[in-house]
Amino acid sequence: MTATHCPYCSLQCGMTLTPRPETDGGGYEVTGTNFPTNRGGLCEKGLSSAELLAHPDRLTTPLVRDHRDEPFRAATWDEALARVVDGLTVAQERYGRDAAGLFGGGGLTNEKAYQAGKFVRVALRSAAIDYNGRFCMSSAAAASNKAFGIDRGLPFPLSDIARADTVLLVGSNPADTMPPAMRWFAAGRERGARHIVVDPRYTATAAASDVHLQPVPGTDLALANGLLHLAIKLRLIDTAYVADRTTGWDAVRRAARQYWPDRVERITGVPVRVMERTVRLLAESRATMILSARGAEQHAKGSDTALAWINLALALGLPGRPYSGWATVTGQGNGQGGREHGQKADQLPGYRMLADPAARAHVAGVWGVDPDELPQPGLSAYEMLDRLGTDGGVRALMVMASNVVVSAPRAEHVRERLRSLDFLVVSDMFLSETAELADVVLPCAQWAEEEGTMTNLEGRVLRRRRAVPMPEGVRSDLEVLHELAVRLGRGEHFSADPETVFEELGRASAGGKADYAGISYARIEAERGVFWPCPTPEHEGTPRLFRERFPTPDGRARFHVVHHRAAAESPDDEYPYRLTTGRSRPHYQSGTQTRRTKALLDAEPGPAVEIHPDLAARLGLADGADVRLRTRRGSARMRVRLTSGIRTDTVFAPFHWGDDQTVNALTNPALDPASRMPEFKVCAVALDVTTGEDPGS
Repeated sequence: MTATHCPYCSLQCGMTLTPRPETDGGGYEVTGTNFPTNRGGLCEKGLSSAELLAHPDRLTTPLVRDHRDEPFRAATWDEALARVVDGLTVAQERYGRDAAGLFGGGGLTNEKAYQAGKFVRVALRSAAIDYNGRFCMSSAAAASNKAFGIDRGLPFPLSDIARADTVLLVGSNPADTMPPAMRWFAAGRERGARHIVVDPRYTATAAASDVHLQPVPGTDLALANGLLHLAIKLRLIDTAYVADRTTGWDAVRRAARQYWPDRVERITGVPVRVMERTVRLLAESRATMILSARGAEQHAKGSDTALAWINLALALGLPGRPYSGWATVTGQGNGQGGREHGQKADQLPGYRMLADPAARAHVAGVWGVDPDELPQPGLSAYEMLDRLGTDGGVRALMVMASNVVVSAPRAEHVRERLRSLDFLVVSDMFLSETAELADVVLPCAQWAEEEGTMTNLEGRVLRRRRAVPMPEGVRSDLEVLHELAVRLGRGEHFSADPETVFEELGRASAGGKADYAGISYARIEAERGVFWPCPTPEHEGTPRLFRERFPTPDGRARFHVVHHRAAAESPDDEYPYRLTTGRSRPHYQSGTQTRRTKALLDAEPGPAVEIHPDLAARLGLADGADVRLRTRRGSARMRVRLTSGIRTDTVFAPFHWGDDQTVNALTNPALDPASRMPEFKVCAVALDVTTGEDPGS
């Protein structure tokens, strides 16, 4: 029996893997453990996770193509790595150092995320790195850094949710996306807590709430400003807190005058009476939390939207109070740690900024290189993908822990850009839609086959433990990056040992915002996780931030004036409805894993677009009918699911499927100017009735 953590979402639920006797069919039994985040609970994804360890589709040998139009053939590791080095080197010799790059993922361990950033900047000496977390947490991170001086998803333990008297969730559906977290919401309701959900859909989370606000997609910013206007009008502002702990209030107070209730109702569709009830619940509770997530943040104004909700939280005096505050609910398994230690184009380990000379000097010193060797910041995720294979763009790309053909916006365009590359190498457990386009595919270790650390949504650093030996022919990404660095003549700067890499990560992060210097494998074992920042071995860690001051130069949080603006694309005669996207309960991210898990695929074998019965009646669509969704960028085919829980002007579709069911073939790549987040959550769509085979079959 081995204690470890679930490979899926940012809860990182505690679990054990126990070998089953061959007489019982072999494999591994998964059980939940009494870890602080899940207290023994697991969702269906966690419970079925061991099925993938011996899946027949598992890659166990490197694959290469001799020509782009030929099928893969098996290769030795020596041949595969030689081809990778040759592909990267030739691209840099022809087009410059930034012609070779890496696209990473929020599922990588801290060690691998750190090593990936270091590999690109030290072994390749390239600026070309970013990762799929740019599509997840970047807007909330930008807002949190602006307002509080630091980005940590939850600035308090998850269990504090049970102690809050009022919780407002904005664009968050944890009942489907992280079911074990709902025990904390349920515990709060048992105490008499009131929950409010802001979502264009009547989700499972909304069904358990006291109040459901159902705004037009893309209008959350106006709603937050409208609630702030009402808080001022009703004299609900915590004036002492604002005076003592914040700066910038006067400008925000003046800006809020523009968001009088009737105007906000016209913009959002939320009735004034519901807004008034909401703001009173928030302001009059002893302990209030505002929790934001991707529904509000995956927009071309996502960072401003997050700032609007932070403004409301600050005006009500929430951040730093017991069982109160604003927080963002991290999605990916290591979405928190993955963005702290160097995968983002503009960051170095410890959440240091690459353009900062002092940060460059510190990290270069740990790495044993000259600071001048380090590149300047590169392009964000979509910008990198958009320019693949072009003059000045990446010509040879490594992809790790990401399936961008399914997960990126304007996905068909991204597919074409990947095809235009001189060289593509993908590291994966399975032949994903992205791996199918590669010149070289490297079979990598799964979660239960490797050692390392993850950082969950609370900022708690956890141990991932090896429970299962790697299949013969498989290597860890850490080993691969080390070996490639050796072949590139920079091997002396890299280790393949996870604990050695983590110790170096601690030194590199020391003094930064995300300071891991006081965290060790032994300490994580002894304390069941350690909260960062933790600057020394004697430091107790920091479960709760902002109690006495904010990590800003003057110790105060910052208000920011932000204004509503329309979505980058609005409905018109040709595309008359709004499309919003998200997750379904049985599946996860691009579906590379969950679409190969029988129980999860049986639960939802294909994507369904949610349509209100009134809209379906106007279009002549029946439940289960075949429909094609079409936008200015592409189309996708799926079955209809009728539900009265969605707005009549909006349809919802999940993003877990590929090929002709790729919803991100439709989504808009318009970018947030601060975070470079694409506008996943709203675009104009047409619905075309089709005939043919059931798309879910």
